[in-house]
Amino acid sequence: MQRRVFMGLIGGIAASLPFLAHAQERVRRVGVLSNPGPDDAEMQTRIATFVQGLQQLGWIIGRTLQIDYRWSHGDADRLRTHAAELVALGPDVVLAASGVSILPLVQASRSVPIVFAQTIDPVGLGVVESLSHPGGNITGFTQFGTMAS
Repeated sequence: MQRRVFMGLIGGIAASLPFLAHAQERVRRVGVLSNPGPDDAEMQTRIATFVQGLQQLGWIIGRTLQIDYRWSHGDADRLRTHAAELVALGPDVVLAASGVSILPLVQASRSVPIVFAQTIDPVGLGVVESLSHPGGNITGFTQFGTMAS
């Protein structure tokens, strides 16, 4: 299930980036903000899948794509600082790699496109207007289901 979500996320990121007409066009920049550190096993798997999916879509790191990572290691202050740093780099899109990464990015920018990988309730969190029409500069994927009584 998580692999399918991430593959869909990769498609969303790729669609957010303007298409390259020629290989000589500028390098596109993607920011990745993550609450866990780079040594987190689950995050390593997610990032590897993300990069692999982008490569399968023709994005070449160092040639057509640059990815800037920021890891907060669970520190809320560092998360806010890193969100501001990523926005200041002028990315074409930012990936909120964990649910808690969304709010600092929203506070840092209302114009840079933000794609979240997972959150339980983005509407309740106040980052999107609705699941079908998120509005603003934010979109992403959520996992939800219904409970049978």
